[in-house]
Amino acid sequence: MMFPLRRNRRLRTNEAIRSLVRETIITPNDFLVPLFVVEGKGVKQEIPSMPNYFRYSLDILENEVKELWKLGLKSVLLFVKVPDNLKDNKGTEALNPNGLMQRAIKTVKNVCPDMLVMTDVALDPYSSYGHDGIIANGKIINDDTANVLAEMSISHAQAGANFVAPSDMMDGRILTIREALENEGFIDTGIMSYSAKYASAFYGPFRDALDSAPVDMVDIPKDKKTYQMDYANRFEAIRETEMDINEGADIVMVKPGIAYLDIVRDIKNIIEVPVAVYQVSGEYAMIKAAAEKGWLNHDAVMLEQITAIKRAGADVIASYFSKDVIKLIS
Repeated sequence: MMFPLRRNRRLRTNEAIRSLVRETIITPNDFLVPLFVVEGKGVKQEIPSMPNYFRYSLDILENEVKELWKLGLKSVLLFVKVPDNLKDNKGTEALNPNGLMQRAIKTVKNVCPDMLVMTDVALDPYSSYGHDGIIANGKIINDDTANVLAEMSISHAQAGANFVAPSDMMDGRILTIREALENEGFIDTGIMSYSAKYASAFYGPFRDALDSAPVDMVDIPKDKKTYQMDYANRFEAIRETEMDINEGADIVMVKPGIAYLDIVRDIKNIIEVPVAVYQVSGEYAMIKAAAEKGWLNHDAVMLEQITAIKRAGADVIASYFSKDVIKLIS
């Protein structure tokens, strides 16, 4: 009996042919770089649970942004670490036109006007309780929170943000933000919605980075499960995403990354706006820790996971590995 004429291994013979027929190609254009900003001068502070990732004061942020641009990385996502004395239950500091986020936006735009600036829109960095919403009678108050998020979004747009990125998971907040931006004339300010954000155990190092973990107090929710999604659910993610698009989201996000690639593909198959995926702090920390132990090849696993995220359907990848990947593949 004659062997089948088609031998699939011909297309794997050497690196030249593998590269030629490769379906998923990683480029600098795939990445959104998360940046953590703190008050002070000359601060470049390593985050203990995120080795080789840092919090930057505004002066050091300038240098980091210049380096990113030289590497071909053209988009950043800003987060701020707010001093405890400025935190309250209403996110008052989030609306300060001279607040750290507003100054960070201007800093990036001054040093690199063409850099795409996205901003985190949520109350947890500003909340004395570490929650993404206003708390009353032991509950997260949805609509009042959404109104503050809309004011926060306007403040970011006024400072020069290209996109706001609501990460809170309050119901209806995309429409509230979209209408507020339109009413204030910010018709070109985009919204990247964290549409399918799960109540995940992978967020721990991020909360260390911003000191934004929920406070353990009586009559305060101990976790974020009343607003972030149950990780057992699949179809709920599609409903959430479709609702956000109908409310005015320009880009939708799935978060976390590698454990949720089934959700990414489900969403990519049925919607027509760009899909972002956030490879979160816990995913980053796991690779770093295993590589430090000598149990994994850091660069190989890093690149494999990033490729898997794009292969699953991500148009945008928010990753703490952005610089490392681009240096590796270039």
